[in-house]
Amino acid sequence: MADPEHFPEEKWGIEDPRITYVPELTKYAIVYTAFSGGGPGVALAFTEDFRHFERYRVIMPPEDKDAALLPHRIGGQWALIHRPVSAPRAHIWISYSPDLRNWGNHTLMLEARHGAWWDANKIGLSPPPIETPQGWLVIYHGVRHTAAGAIYRLGLALFDLQAPERCLKRGDEWIFGPEEPYERHGDVDNVVFPCGYTIAPDGDTIRLYYGAADTSIALATGSIRAMLEWLEQQH
Repeated sequence: MADPEHFPEEKWGIEDPRITYVPELTKYAIVYTAFSGGGPGVALAFTEDFRHFERYRVIMPPEDKDAALLPHRIGGQWALIHRPVSAPRAHIWISYSPDLRNWGNHTLMLEARHGAWWDANKIGLSPPPIETPQGWLVIYHGVRHTAAGAIYRLGLALFDLQAPERCLKRGDEWIFGPEEPYERHGDVDNVVFPCGYTIAPDGDTIRLYYGAADTSIALATGSIRAMLEWLEQQH
């Protein structure tokens, strides 16, 4: 998909696409990181068939990544979750747009914790949020830096359906981390990093596709209901 000849913002490649079906447009929105000489920025494209793509190009300039579009408007506005970097910390933000091109009302959505937490200092969205009756279920990654290197693990938070910048619940513990050899050792050790999922016909079973140690792609299955129940027990 990368086309650096016509789209220089993709000069150094693209990564981490997060795909959302948008019923209003009858298209799939692909939000991805485009790497240029100026760093990683959030780019947006649409497709109906995954063969032809309409690029909206960079919608959040560097340094920004880990982004996904919500599947429908919130209060008449499109909503984009993303992760700008403000050294030395990185938090999850949400922004709104009337036309998918001009973005504003930038709001801090979830803050990385301080100290020795598993999600201290740097967090980011993992797959696109899951819409449930209780709220937007967000699987996010946290990065803990240790003397042996960084560890990427996953946690859960729940956000208001009508005001997704409002966090309803956040788990203190991580729920999924590198344990298997292919997750602990590779090009980048100790990484589990999902960008997509599918939900089974039962509406509950989730199949989570994730990068393992930046070397292989793996699949984990779980239950949306169980994740929501776990969050409820945290409070």
